[in-house]
Amino acid sequence: MYFAALLARTEDGWEASDTELDDVETLSDLADLAREASPDEDTVLVLIEQEDSWFGVVRIDGEEDPRIFVSDAAAAARSSYGEILLTDELLGRDPDDDDTDLDALDLDGTEDGEDEDEDSDDPKGGSSAEAVPHGPVGDAAILDDLGVGEKELKSLSEDALTEIADALGASEVLETVR
Repeated sequence: MYFAALLARTEDGWEASDTELDDVETLSDLADLAREASPDEDTVLVLIEQEDSWFGVVRIDGEEDPRIFVSDAAAAARSSYGEILLTDELLGRDPDDDDTDLDALDLDGTEDGEDEDEDSDDPKGGSSAEAVPHGPVGDAAILDDLGVGEKELKSLSEDALTEIADALGASEVLETVR
């Protein structure tokens, strides 16, 4: 089970709405959804939580690029919703890394007839290229100006979204959509 909500900052405070992520396939889709929640280009937070195993915060400020924080990248990587947030940039990967690195190839002529499946030293294969760090990734200072510091954000666990909403003064509006 997952829970996702949008918190839009307005002149009158925070407005919350729950949201379905079934039609969201990319971070760009998620950012567009968030921007629709605030026509005045105010700050919008997308809060996502999956079974108390991880949470994510995406911050959209007008037309700026989204800022992202994920509490546990390895746990989020096992979730289709987490995969939306775990961009190559966030994980420090080169998005063009799908191409074969010609400098890493052994072109001495012995590769002919070798079975690639037996090559355990393949730098592109298996888990080494797909490794996702355990623990938090992203912009831990994402909520600094809203009253949730980096250290506090990194220490949140089971009831993280409620604690974030409390710090923002938005706990009542968040609870109405839970």
